[in-house]
Amino acid sequence: MPEAIPKKNLILLTYRFYKEGFRSMTLGRTLWKIIFIKLLIMFGVLKIFFFQDFLESSFSTDEERAEYVLNQLTKPARQFK
Repeated sequence: MPEAIPKKNLILLTYRFYKEGFRSMTLGRTLWKIIFIKLLIMFGVLKIFFFQDFLESSFSTDEERAEYVLNQLTKPARQFK
């Protein structure tokens, strides 16, 4: 029967496992760089063009924004026939 590993030691072993794995990567480093660049483009650049701040541009005060959001959240759902 295997010995129980203390929780603190298990966390340390897991950390060392991933640390050594990332340290010895060659192709993986390039792939991770590509992933980070794609994420930067998706969330950084596209947000500017496609996700405009509707509430900021449509309402001048926080009270008006809060009232609009409350009305949108609490209005009854449309009934489909």
